[in-house]
Amino acid sequence: MDNIVQMIERWIAEKQIPGAVLDISQGSGFRFQKAFGGYRLSEQSEWKPLTLDSLFDAASLTKVTATLPAAMLLVQQGKLELEKPLRSYIPEFRHPQVTIRHLLQHSSGLAASLYDTARDVPREIMKEIFEQELEYEPGTRVLYSDLGFILLGVTVERITGIKLNEFVRREIHLPLGMNDTMFLPGASELHRIAPTEPFKDGYVHGEVHDEKTYRMGGVTGSAGLFTTAFDLAVYGRSWLRQEDGLLSKRWRGECLSRPFHGRGLGWEIWHGQPSVPSCGSSWPMGSFGHTGFTGTSLWVDPQHELVVVLLTNAVHYGRGNPLRRFRPIIHEAIYSSIIGG
Repeated sequence: MDNIVQMIERWIAEKQIPGAVLDISQGSGFRFQKAFGGYRLSEQSEWKPLTLDSLFDAASLTKVTATLPAAMLLVQQGKLELEKPLRSYIPEFRHPQVTIRHLLQHSSGLAASLYDTARDVPREIMKEIFEQELEYEPGTRVLYSDLGFILLGVTVERITGIKLNEFVRREIHLPLGMNDTMFLPGASELHRIAPTEPFKDGYVHGEVHDEKTYRMGGVTGSAGLFTTAFDLAVYGRSWLRQEDGLLSKRWRGECLSRPFHGRGLGWEIWHGQPSVPSCGSSWPMGSFGHTGFTGTSLWVDPQHELVVVLLTNAVHYGRGNPLRRFRPIIHEAIYSSIIGG
């Protein structure tokens, strides 16, 4: 792994990224874990090193590690139906042609996000989402949408009668042993949380980076989860089980089969689409994963049982960081080193 270590260390030395935690596993025979670089809490403070148990704002990884399994667990239990209109669960939603499947596959017609979501300006986020017009006919194209997954999180809450964060911790994360995965981390966790973006006289630290989720109290189906590389590796491997786990093989397969323009249910899937995903083109077809805006990613190659977690707080240096360009480089290097070819 020397070449990969040197690559990440070079990016840190060049101040391209502040730090990273990398967790790579293949089946039961290979495991590599390493923490690199660090962060600071203010412009004047000293750098603090990242460690293997550092907590990161997972950003949009929340979609596939909290909201997706919560929704699919309800589907498995017969409490949620993929082909039913969202209005069956949220009557305030105005568009009867949008189904649960559309939301999970980012083909609902909803906009990607809301505009001008300043962190410190009060907003009625749900009211604004309910007022949204569709940008295209549902099911005809893919447009990655935070709004769709916010609505999925609300759907889970309407069906279960409890908050999304409580449901996923009780039904998903604790049963999997993901004890360091949480929404709304307490003050006792601040010492190991990697700060994200500069804000006012310091950095966003211990609070969700995503502005919409922040305005909604820190918990949505789109963002808000904090987690470790170890826990994400556990989650990634749970999708490789041959036997039924929390989700049966049937419903895991439903998420990963029949991708549409690079999207399964929740997951991004590499199936030869023109836009190569962040795992790079050398990963085999059928590999699936997701990224988060703060600098996080999880990719799984089921053919070789390869799980790669790369957590950074790249937005610590601002939103113009080069991580989108770096992700396929590091993933291709990892794949070449471990699998070859």
